Amino acid sequence: MSKSIMIQGTMSNAGKSLITAALCRIFKQDGYSCAPFKSQNMALNSFVTREGLEMGRAQVVQAQAAGTEPSVLMNPILLKPTSDSGSQVIINGEAIGNMSASEYYRRKREFVPIVENAYKRLSESVDIVVIEGAGSPVELNLSENDIVNMGMARIADAPVVLVGDIDRGGIFAQLLGTLSLLEPIDRERVKALIVNKFRGDKTLFKSGTEILESRGGIRVAGVVPFLDCDIEDEDSLSEKLNKRRTGLVDIAVIRLPRISNFTDFDVFSQFSGVSVRYVSTADELKSPDLIILPGTKSTVSDMKFLRESGLEAAIIKANSPIFGICGGYQLLGQQISDPEFSEGGGSIRAMGLLDTTTVFSSNKRLRQVHGKFNAISGFFGCLSGAEFDGYEIHLGRTEGNSHPLAVLNGNEPDGAFNKNVCGTYVHGIFDSKDVCERLVKALYKRSGLEYSGEVVEHEAYKQQQFDKLAEQVRECLDMELIYSIVNREV
Repeated sequence: MSKSIMIQGTMSNAGKSLITAALCRIFKQDGYSCAPFKSQNMALNSFVTREGLEMGRAQVVQAQAAGTEPSVLMNPILLKPTSDSGSQVIINGEAIGNMSASEYYRRKREFVPIVENAYKRLSESVDIVVIEGAGSPVELNLSENDIVNMGMARIADAPVVLVGDIDRGGIFAQLLGTLSLLEPIDRERVKALIVNKFRGDKTLFKSGTEILESRGGIRVAGVVPFLDCDIEDEDSLSEKLNKRRTGLVDIAVIRLPRISNFTDFDVFSQFSGVSVRYVSTADELKSPDLIILPGTKSTVSDMKFLRESGLEAAIIKANSPIFGICGGYQLLGQQISDPEFSEGGGSIRAMGLLDTTTVFSSNKRLRQVHGKFNAISGFFGCLSGAEFDGYEIHLGRTEGNSHPLAVLNGNEPDGAFNKNVCGTYVHGIFDSKDVCERLVKALYKRSGLEYSGEVVEHEAYKQQQFDKLAEQVRECLDMELIYSIVNREV
């Protein structure tokens, strides 16, 4: 059985995921095999494993930081919100149906053995498991059936490090308040505190550290600043979704209400002069160099949003090249129907930019793919012949694509194109160095410019950023204390 350490937070978006990824990388650099674990994740950013199973992307990123193959054992329960009060429930990588929040809460005890088994199997394969909590460990009305915070700490018998977000203010209330609300047996598990997202001169917080330690009776393991590294964000709380800056090349991603897998566009951040901004109103769109329609968990309702908000008309009027991925591809067609209520039901006329129709069913396609773009006319002809790897994760089946965009796995048609509009079901399609480089150079050329910067293979770029993350966090944390916690010496 491996050793463990658990990272809990005072609230959502306190920085648990990034601290977990950093520790995974540090332990790897120090010669230990390690793996991340989050018993229950709620997010619309997901990934398909080599076995064709679905898991949260946050644990994929952490596994990549740890240098290990992503496995659903790292995230046995994934909740993908389909409405404000319901989610698709994915257990061990496979969807078991949609549940309301109250139904899931009633059935939560059924899932405890699943969590226990996944953790046990994972912990038998590595030296250290870095466990991540969710939200706050003192949601008192939910604590009885908790399986992701202190409930998980008990299952794993794991020591806990509590992370607070000083940027939001109230760091003393966050950390000391959380400690005071914990049951005594759970409070004993908390072995250190981390002050996260600090801005300015850390020496000015010296007295703050002393106050936390004296009043909390627990050591502060470090004060971590805003980190200067390019690591995927977990969900819709991501700060990148609020960026409004435009660069020499302006890429506008439509911020759908149920946007999923927005990490598909992180690759563009390594290109100097290229900006990616997320647009939720018609006034914000303007005339970008490229419009991207991303994935969505509720395609019919998000089509209604595009129409009612005026974004549909603004997208068509902009006369920019348009690229749709997964749900975004479905939105570009003629019609979308959901007769089996797979994502909420209904039927709606789509944007009419591609000659396709989509019908939803309960059968979900999950697989990794290798693909090659066909000979394409129009702006996206720049991608003709380029190869890529990625994954499919969708319920709908799209027909009528008389002009397939690409061929998958040697002989299967995917996607469609029409003049300067195209769509695909493949997530991660831009991660290929050849694909993203060709596209960026074509966008520069369309603007009368020439891109001359260097392009790094996306995987190599990610590894550089993991090392950068580890270096910065190492400098801020008392790693001797962290290892003492792992080794149960504290």
